[in-house]
Amino acid sequence: MTLFKSASLVSLLTLVSRITGLVRELLMAATFGASAMTDAFNVAFRIPNLLRRLFAEGAFSQAFVPVLAGVREKEGDEATRQMVDQIGTVLAWALTITCVIGVAAAPVLVWAMASGLKQSPQGFEAAVFMTRWMFPYIAFMSFVALSAGVLNTWRRFAVPAATPVLLNVAMIAAAYWGAPWFERLGIEPIYAMAGGVLLGGALQLAVQIPALHRVGMLPRIRLRWSSLKTAWNHPGTRRVTTLMLPALLGVSVAQISLLINTQIASHLVTGSVSWLTYADRLMEFPTAMLGVALGVVLLPQLAAAKAVDDAARYSGLLDWGLRLVVLLAVPSAVALLTFAKPLVAVLYHYGAFTAADVQQTSVALMGYGAGLLGLIAIKVLAPGFYARQDIRTPVKIAIVVLVLTQCLNLLFVPYLAHAGLALAIGIGAIVNALLLLIGLIRRGAYTPTPGWVRFGLQVVVSSALLAVFLMWAAAQFPWLGFEGRALLRVGLLALCVGGGAAVYFLSLLLAGLNLRQFIRK
Repeated sequence: MTLFKSASLVSLLTLVSRITGLVRELLMAATFGASAMTDAFNVAFRIPNLLRRLFAEGAFSQAFVPVLAGVREKEGDEATRQMVDQIGTVLAWALTITCVIGVAAAPVLVWAMASGLKQSPQGFEAAVFMTRWMFPYIAFMSFVALSAGVLNTWRRFAVPAATPVLLNVAMIAAAYWGAPWFERLGIEPIYAMAGGVLLGGALQLAVQIPALHRVGMLPRIRLRWSSLKTAWNHPGTRRVTTLMLPALLGVSVAQISLLINTQIASHLVTGSVSWLTYADRLMEFPTAMLGVALGVVLLPQLAAAKAVDDAARYSGLLDWGLRLVVLLAVPSAVALLTFAKPLVAVLYHYGAFTAADVQQTSVALMGYGAGLLGLIAIKVLAPGFYARQDIRTPVKIAIVVLVLTQCLNLLFVPYLAHAGLALAIGIGAIVNALLLLIGLIRRGAYTPTPGWVRFGLQVVVSSALLAVFLMWAAAQFPWLGFEGRALLRVGLLALCVGGGAAVYFLSLLLAGLNLRQFIRK
């Protein structure tokens, strides 16, 4: 399977995941709206998600996948299997201790994440209660990350990419059936969502087992103390944990920025946390479908190229990934900047989600859109360092960007409120991507191939035409209207999106861009 086909498969499955995630958000918005209790759930859910991003899909994956791919390339499958067993054993012990501490320390964690929730004592207590129920989710997702690293290295991309759908299905069921049932029982309906998260995590882990068994990499976890000591002393475990330390610092910097932003948003008007959350969900569509898909496919391939010192292939992989990012991320950013209100209105303007909520979510989405190219490019550029087992450089860059982002918050938030938080993140992402790109070029890891200037001009001109079309479409129709005609509004949105895609790609073809070059890789 070519890289393009692999990335397309991951992107398609990610689209399914995002669509089900969007259905989940639509159902939650219509059922619960934007209130103190939805803020409580979003904060509580963000705590295990924060740890998931720090450890499971963050530091652990960044350290584990390059080492795993290198061991497989140099030492073969048997040595790789032994390493997976030992790392799985250490992971099981670490997660058990983490979950016990997390459940006990839930009030402190909620206060650290969003002390502003204490303005509503009921909301704060609800957040603590839901945090305790959802904390074991981090254990499920850490083992899912271990499985994903193995399966992606074996180029079995389908199961890891499709797994998040199960969480969305579980949460949809919780919102549609669980919440009304809880209400009839006299229990706070939002608590059903915590049960849905826990069930979704268990389902995600369950589907990994047969996939790992098929490739002969189902980890054999040992629970004896002597087994833990043996596992800890394994060279692969030591290498992964050594790389995890700077990786953890790097991911922590990004999450510290998220923590600060959540803390600031919790002190703004009620609903600010939820508006940012809903905008973030929409922004994640292009980020995940393009950035995450490319990162998943490229990292093990880059690590394998580095293991055999194939510098030409290494640079070629990065160049292909960056061109694809520019080709698709620039028009996506244009769409978020010029067509934000119609997107939010069609997707969220139902039930308890008011026209004011649409407006506030739209301006946050525009802030994210300003930095979408950077947010996606980072997913390709950072693996260029991880595959070389150089994690310190992205960490240093992340620290610089953290300081910059918070300075921008001081500048923007007094004038733009929650939208200023999103804009600061977007600008920070652009700076982050530029610094990563410069670092790869200076190290000789990446040499841009000829034709970038012409390619960039083709994309810019075509995106400008797209912007004109989308601004016309945004102003032409009453997107907050169509009461009782939801299908008409959805159909109109589909026509506008399809028309925009036609304008963009036809413009590229007329400008002489050969799109087949992206498919052949």
